Amino acid sequence: MDVVLTHRGRPVTATDVATIRALIAAHPAASRRQLSTLVCEAWAWRQANGALRAMVCRSLMLALARAGHVTLPAPRRRPPNNVVARRVPRPIARDRTPLHMRLDALGPLAIRQVRRTPEEGLFDALIAAHHYLGYARPVGEQLKYVVWAAARPLACLGWASAPRHLGPRDRFIGWSAAARRRNLRYLAYNTRFLILPWVAVPHLASHLLGRIARTIAADWTALYGHPVYYLETFVDPQRFRGTCYRAANWVSLGLTTGRGQADQTHRPNRPRKAVLGYPLTPRFRARLAAV
Repeated sequence: MDVVLTHRGRPVTATDVATIRALIAAHPAASRRQLSTLVCEAWAWRQANGALRAMVCRSLMLALARAGHVTLPAPRRRPPNNVVARRVPRPIARDRTPLHMRLDALGPLAIRQVRRTPEEGLFDALIAAHHYLGYARPVGEQLKYVVWAAARPLACLGWASAPRHLGPRDRFIGWSAAARRRNLRYLAYNTRFLILPWVAVPHLASHLLGRIARTIAADWTALYGHPVYYLETFVDPQRFRGTCYRAANWVSLGLTTGRGQADQTHRPNRPRKAVLGYPLTPRFRARLAAV
């Protein structure tokens, strides 16, 4: 197999490049977006939920163009960079009356997955206003939960696609590089956890982690067509001890290197974080290590 390059774990062969060149020649008026759809259809390249992997395909074609393997049409539009020019969620007025009581006195709690629903804006606004890291648009697959007691929101939990490389987690799972590339989509990363600042309910945080652990696999399947088998998060030990995660039976796996995903210097450039994980099934290793 004549591999030209590897993009996000997918080997691209000379035959693949020939297919892309042929589609470009056959559709001279097509935009890059249209070409990515054509390539995905030619390769039957789809996500687990059936949607075409068009965005990944566009980045693959751009990598091929930069390497001189294909010539793409000029871009017709340049969408704003969501990291640099993202719109900050608009604040939403909420009842801030202090809520100090026992967990069993709250009454029934409603935990709603709000991604792609009208309530997603509330999640974004609460995170932007009250989480110490602020709002950041996750990349890849993601779920967002808002927790309610009657008509009052109490908490928000955000989940997204897991980081590609994470030493303590990779050693804990024991998977190969090939298995990690194939099965990383079966992991979910807890990007944000917010108990609203006027809510003081002992044991609420660990209770919510336990409740969501019982439903997140089905929720992920409903939105993306595949389950997750393992949860993970980072905790900044300079700010928190991770008590709620440990109370919910999450496992402490060690510390990050402090270098970040885009590191080119191999030197720490940010605080080291504690890595915690939570398997959702006893057979998580067998499922994640399969190639």
